Amino acid sequence: MWRHIASNAVTFLIVALFLLGGVVLWGRAEYSAQGPLSQAICLQVKPGSNMRRVSRDLEDQGAVSSAAIFRMGADYQEKTSQLKAGSFLVEPGTSMSEIVDLVTRGGASTCGTEVVYRIGVNRVSVQVRELDPATSRFVEKAEFVPGSDEVPAIYPAVKEQADTRFRIALAEGVTSWQVIDSLKAMDVLEGDVAEVPAEGILAPDSYEVRPGDTRADVVARMISAQEARIAEAWAERDADLPIQSPEDLLILASIIEKETGVAEERRQVASVFVNRLNQGMRLQTDPTVIYGITKGEGVLGRGLRRSELRAETPWNTYVIPALPPTPIANPGRASLMAAAQPDATPYIFFVADGTGGHAFAVTLAEHNENVARWRVIEAERGAAAAGNASTGGD
Repeated sequence: MWRHIASNAVTFLIVALFLLGGVVLWGRAEYSAQGPLSQAICLQVKPGSNMRRVSRDLEDQGAVSSAAIFRMGADYQEKTSQLKAGSFLVEPGTSMSEIVDLVTRGGASTCGTEVVYRIGVNRVSVQVRELDPATSRFVEKAEFVPGSDEVPAIYPAVKEQADTRFRIALAEGVTSWQVIDSLKAMDVLEGDVAEVPAEGILAPDSYEVRPGDTRADVVARMISAQEARIAEAWAERDADLPIQSPEDLLILASIIEKETGVAEERRQVASVFVNRLNQGMRLQTDPTVIYGITKGEGVLGRGLRRSELRAETPWNTYVIPALPPTPIANPGRASLMAAAQPDATPYIFFVADGTGGHAFAVTLAEHNENVARWRVIEAERGAAAAGNASTGGD
């Protein structure tokens, strides 16, 4: 009898082990398999949370088939203790294994609320926005001018949320003075900047920042990025350019940046200035004259006077027969590369064409025709604006 019982026990143990092995294999497959989520979600992991709470939240939102398997998988990978606070975008079909990696590897939040400090040529603003997981697009919640008295209530609230992301979006063509002046109004940053950096040496880009970061460190990141871009453009420049140094390249790129916002014509604009330099002609570009008046400290806000076009300043390219002594703004990578590798054209003139771009010309006669067309467009727009003003607009 004992022999029979022992035999049955061994059989039962073998079956149990076989079943357990099957369950383990099934669990491992389930852990790595495509998840059941059909629409993206924003998973919020609050500070002090744990893997049990996260697994239940995922199960409630239909992102995982089993909270228990999710926890066991995290334990098996020894990642349970590596849980990070933040807001994480979970895409449809994401596996449990991928979600565990997402919430434990660290880094910035990938969804939730974002505060963007936008430094533009004509405007500085703070934008509070939130990612809609269903569309992967940000929805604006509020926008205001930094330093103003009218701060929306949502801003102080989101500043205190641990998973809020903060970015500085620096536009191409802003001046170094504008950047430093704008950074002073950003209340998530600390400290002062000893002096305004040299013109042109700050890289237009998007910079992730955290509350408590110093303004000096942010500026140092901008300088480092621009120095790398200048070095890259200089290394890849055409051999026959009429410029002698990376500084000359930066100056030319800054002029290109201020002359056109149309990406497709940057290299054409560059070719005009290169052709003029090669022929010993004056560059005759208005943005340099404006910089000589403002020194980059704000926007002129009006048209240039004839007396200003004739005034002898180091930046008046209607008077000086060369590049100005310094850049006139901070150019982006595209303008740097346009200065380094301009198109090969015969153009030596260009003027606005009414579409946001420019009309290019080889001869003065062609240029005068283009100017005449532009004057007509200007007059028509002026008449239309006056008509709208008199009727109160639409």
